[in-house]
Amino acid sequence: MTFSFRICTIALGLIALTAIPTSLAAQNNGDKSDRQPHYKLIDLGTFGGPNSLVNDGNPPVSQVINLRRAVVGAADTSNPDPYSPDCFIDCVVAYAFLWQDGTLTDLGSLPGVNSSLAIEINGDGLIIGVSENGSSDPLTGFPEVDPVLWKNGQILNLGTFGGTQGIALTVNNRGQVVGGALNTIPDAFASSFDSLAFSYPGTTQMHAFLWEKALMEDLGTLGGPDSEAFYINQREQVTGVSYTNATVNPVTGHPTEDPFLWEGGRMFDLGSLGGTFGYPSALNERGQVAGTSNLAGDQTYHPFLWTSPGPMRDLGTLGGSTGIAFWANDKGEVVGRSDLPGSGVQRHHAFLWKEEAMADLGTIGSDPCSIALSINASGQIVGTSTNCTEYLHGFISENGGPATDLNSLVQPGSTLTIREGDFINDRGEIAGKALLSSGDIHAVLLIPCDSHHPGVEGCNYDPADFDSTIRNAPANEVTPSANSALITRPATSVEPGNQLRMRFGRQYNGAPVSGAPTN
Repeated sequence: MTFSFRICTIALGLIALTAIPTSLAAQNNGDKSDRQPHYKLIDLGTFGGPNSLVNDGNPPVSQVINLRRAVVGAADTSNPDPYSPDCFIDCVVAYAFLWQDGTLTDLGSLPGVNSSLAIEINGDGLIIGVSENGSSDPLTGFPEVDPVLWKNGQILNLGTFGGTQGIALTVNNRGQVVGGALNTIPDAFASSFDSLAFSYPGTTQMHAFLWEKALMEDLGTLGGPDSEAFYINQREQVTGVSYTNATVNPVTGHPTEDPFLWEGGRMFDLGSLGGTFGYPSALNERGQVAGTSNLAGDQTYHPFLWTSPGPMRDLGTLGGSTGIAFWANDKGEVVGRSDLPGSGVQRHHAFLWKEEAMADLGTIGSDPCSIALSINASGQIVGTSTNCTEYLHGFISENGGPATDLNSLVQPGSTLTIREGDFINDRGEIAGKALLSSGDIHAVLLIPCDSHHPGVEGCNYDPADFDSTIRNAPANEVTPSANSALITRPATSVEPGNQLRMRFGRQYNGAPVSGAPTN
């Protein structure tokens, strides 16, 4: 089964038909409003290598920063990846990190010279993700990866159902973890189940799991061979995706794949907008599920919002044929991207859907495309403005207002170009990625300079006091033991490196269509 490291957008069904959207007047790019604070920009650095990242917005978006201003992701070392060319991220060893209070901490990996990635952190500081385990799949020769949890300075392997791959995607504040893991049953659809798996292929079934107190529960499927869980809320509801049968559809080339809601020990099919492919991209505390579904005929796809008892609601588009949902808050406000009238899949804008209408958030400057990735409880939205192929400018929108370039809201003279805002928490703190002049990509944190963040050093914008970077560990620092406890690394200068070549990083969010171009 093809797990893709960047948590890649799941395939849909393609082409260009007309959709009739409910939309507000298009928003043009505007100057920053007085409501928008400036930000202190912090470069989270690396462990001596070229790049670092936080999980970005291809579904599923994940909480990479909690309300304690703790950020998680992965950062490169300077050590070559021993599995090259079957590289975990960019062909150097990368370790999961925790950044908090100015310190970048190495979370380590499973024993051996293995890479790891922290995908999400909960409110209590539990961190989940994935790590290579030091073995190779005897049937494929690719590295094996397991779902893991970091707690109290230690890494815990959550295991699989006997197979060679697994991933943990979400952890709630009860410490319950969900994701997907392979079993040992041969699977004819192992290479086509459009799950969030890695670039490393498997040959057996994947099943959604719920892990709690050292026990991994198989959540089953909707009737087909494969499933995967994406999100769990505080009510112990789980959403994910599953095949409903093993009959191949002629248009998509796959069996019918529907989003599900699991609660009370049962998995419920959330249905579709008429097509044979759909997936969730958010689950809020009200039990609402946002996502994307093919329409009848599998020729186009729209964002949806499902509210119990259903059916799912078609949120429409901004006038074009397709749209994708990326996140929803507890008010049921949904953000994503939608094609514009007459553009096919070539031009799309970020949107906010609320109060029965879809608002166009516009783009930055002359950028033709944009994508909204995350929305918080206050209606603040972050995302990226693009050339329809490459991320260019991270943006913020206040309650559906025009997108504002985050680069215009940070200390002038920064050597970083903010390319994307990936997640915004309910304190307005933003985790994202920025481009260095060297061409490397680093994870960044933006802290608002406002009344809710008193005493943040650098928020007076005095160049003598402002420090926009947390610098990297020395390139010659010894790599820690993979099964060691948490290792805190000092900050030093940025080492030049190669352009970001992340498998996890650059399948563009523009057109997630089965068999179609990706831009």
